[in-house]
Amino acid sequence: MFRKIKAEKTKEVRVRFAPSPTGPLHIGGARTALFNYLFAKQQKGSFMLRIEDTDTQRSEQKWTDEILEQLHWLGIDWDEGPDIDGAFGPYKQSQRLDIYKKYLEQLLEEKKAYYCFCAPEDLEAKRQDQISRGLAPKYDGRCRDLSDEIVKNNLDEGKKSVIRFKIENKKVAFHDLIRGDLEFDMGLMGDIVIAKNLEMPLFHFAVVVDDFLMQISHVIRGEEHVSNTPRQMLLQEALGFLHPIYAHIPLFLNPNKSKMSKRQGDVALKDYHDKGYLQEALINFMVLLGWNPGTEKELFSLNELIQEFSLEKVQKSGAVFNLQKLDYLNGYYIREKSPSSLTKLCLPYLAEFNIDQYSPKVLEQIIGAYQARLKKLSDIKGLADFFFVENVWNDLPSHEATARQGKKMLAWKEMGNREVKASLDHSAKILLVAKKFDKKSLEELLVAEAQKFNSKNRGYLLWPLRVALSGKEASASPFEIAEILGKERTLQRIQDTISVVA
Repeated sequence: MFRKIKAEKTKEVRVRFAPSPTGPLHIGGARTALFNYLFAKQQKGSFMLRIEDTDTQRSEQKWTDEILEQLHWLGIDWDEGPDIDGAFGPYKQSQRLDIYKKYLEQLLEEKKAYYCFCAPEDLEAKRQDQISRGLAPKYDGRCRDLSDEIVKNNLDEGKKSVIRFKIENKKVAFHDLIRGDLEFDMGLMGDIVIAKNLEMPLFHFAVVVDDFLMQISHVIRGEEHVSNTPRQMLLQEALGFLHPIYAHIPLFLNPNKSKMSKRQGDVALKDYHDKGYLQEALINFMVLLGWNPGTEKELFSLNELIQEFSLEKVQKSGAVFNLQKLDYLNGYYIREKSPSSLTKLCLPYLAEFNIDQYSPKVLEQIIGAYQARLKKLSDIKGLADFFFVENVWNDLPSHEATARQGKKMLAWKEMGNREVKASLDHSAKILLVAKKFDKKSLEELLVAEAQKFNSKNRGYLLWPLRVALSGKEASASPFEIAEILGKERTLQRIQDTISVVA
């Protein structure tokens, strides 16, 4: 028997993001929230946040708090949710158990659902037997037609049970806004568990009740839920509910096309937030993973995305997570920041150092010296840590700046220790009598002296000086560093370095 279930048209676009608070917000989940938000705003509809916390053993308030915090940080705000008023609340499933109980009782009374008393170990044995015979594993319906008397006696005796929904042996087809027409043979699935008991509904059931009562018009979610859709649509039909319109967006994939997992890198949105990826970059990056604007344009503000986003331009195939592309976008947005705003963003990553030794203006100079080199905000620690220590060869917390490495880094080309020492001695003499110690004046002075010191290459004077001041193979110019350090600390670092190569 073939039956195509049609989606019902509604007057208002209402979408929801419904995460489970059993762990950090996955970056793929954040992308799902973003697509729902953009679609709602573009259609002048409503975006709802619903917390699906019926898994009481794994759900924790700290994860709910993190979900709200990270979505707010991204700039994704909801019209209805657990932290604000709304006409269709409460918006946490754990607060809606009485509602689910009513509909579970309805299905039981109408014989569309039933109590199943099969032991888990027996079910697993049957499952393995079916697999060994090349059959698709499914429940065999042993408890489907138990008499009311047997059910009552079993419940009175306290026998462990679950509530199963009767899946009709028919085909269900629906139109997915992204994947087109889809069809499922429900006879292959078997009856599904929808609740542990009347007080403990499971995902398939609770989501169906909530989507109907909250008047959700479009369900936009990850493609891993495609196979859940026909089961949920049959539940909707059994309860007399309208069907929302479905759109299943592609998964995030690793570069090797495998599904993104914790073993292969960061997957939580907070991981990227903590490392110093900007919300503008993440928004821009996530939307391009699965959505194609149809042009060469790569940089979008949130307001521009609201104007241009459409589900018709969302791809079916998995979206490869390219970290290099994210770094590129993040670097772009970092370079767009004003010196003051970038400094404010970077300072938390320098919290372990004594940043109070510098004025706000000088801190801006330090951050500004590396603005063009930052891929993420946390990079500032490894790039600028040397400004906040006394002796770069002893005090850097996690760097190769040691006496042994110092001798290697200080040499320009074929220079030996004697030549390095001579170079540093010369720089010290020049800087000691320098009348002006700003970047421009120091550059004019030292470049001229470098030409005199070695007419073939200025690096013989400038390279050892730069490494002496920073303790690094790569850093800002010695002129910028010296200006920030000031004359006294600059000369002290040169003397500290001479002792390393002596």
